[in-house]
Amino acid sequence: MLDLNRLKALHAVHVYGSVGAAADALKVTPSAVSQQIAKLERETGARLMERSGRGVRLTDAAGLLAEHAERILALVETAKADFEALRGEVVGRLNVAAFPTAARGLMPRAVASLRDHHPDLWLQLYEREPERVLREVARGELDLGIIQDWLNRPMALPDGLSRATLLDDVADVALPASHPLAGQKELELAALRGERWISSSPGTVCHDWLVFTLRNADVEPEIACMADEYPTQLALVAAGLGCAIVPRLGRDCVPDGVRLVPTRPRQSRRIYAVWRTDAARRPAIRATVEALAAVSREQENAWAVR
Repeated sequence: MLDLNRLKALHAVHVYGSVGAAADALKVTPSAVSQQIAKLERETGARLMERSGRGVRLTDAAGLLAEHAERILALVETAKADFEALRGEVVGRLNVAAFPTAARGLMPRAVASLRDHHPDLWLQLYEREPERVLREVARGELDLGIIQDWLNRPMALPDGLSRATLLDDVADVALPASHPLAGQKELELAALRGERWISSSPGTVCHDWLVFTLRNADVEPEIACMADEYPTQLALVAAGLGCAIVPRLGRDCVPDGVRLVPTRPRQSRRIYAVWRTDAARRPAIRATVEALAAVSREQENAWAVR
């Protein structure tokens, strides 16, 4: 009988392309992965890895077995979900990741609520960028992820994943208090042509979105400063170093030297919870999504009364 852990090791090498990357994903040593595959070779009587330059590559037999392993692991996930659903208990361990703003703005209250209502559920929380969250949920490294996409530039959802909308997070322009347009009730981005901008790092979702959105408004962005945390961006705006577009979930405390002005048309991003469809029946996933939805409603109500 084929050992499940050995199949998991082979599948990880197949997905990630190397023993080292597979070991990182499985949170074990490269030696442990190699040993599992060596045992699988003895178990199957087939050669599964062979040297290629300085590394190794999977053989055709290994590729075939890895495809079967993917289906087997999916069936195991479904069986686990069905068994937990039958018991109806919110128990076990859930690996959850969120992009930084949601990790700070939503997760603490949701995790605290789950701890109070479901003490036998253990949540392991990670901070990740949305693209990485999607990859790791799809591969089974994470059970649940919190992602974002901007409504004028949506993110594709891989096959095999389900999602639930948590909230729409409106973004406003942050201007230095001394800026001539700081007193406007709303403004079009085209009115900020020639301004200097404060952005997240290149390659992040928010940086790419900012450049895309400004260029669509016929504004060529001149990036003066880069900071990945919105409180840092607001501090830079307060110092008069540029403008920024800041979602409400990312504001925290707004410095005295900053004025927030809504845009016309409104800019917003949608925040989702995502999970593997074959795990949807797990009570732990349902309970966590419900907790996140409740916190999101509270947040939207708080914005409405400001």
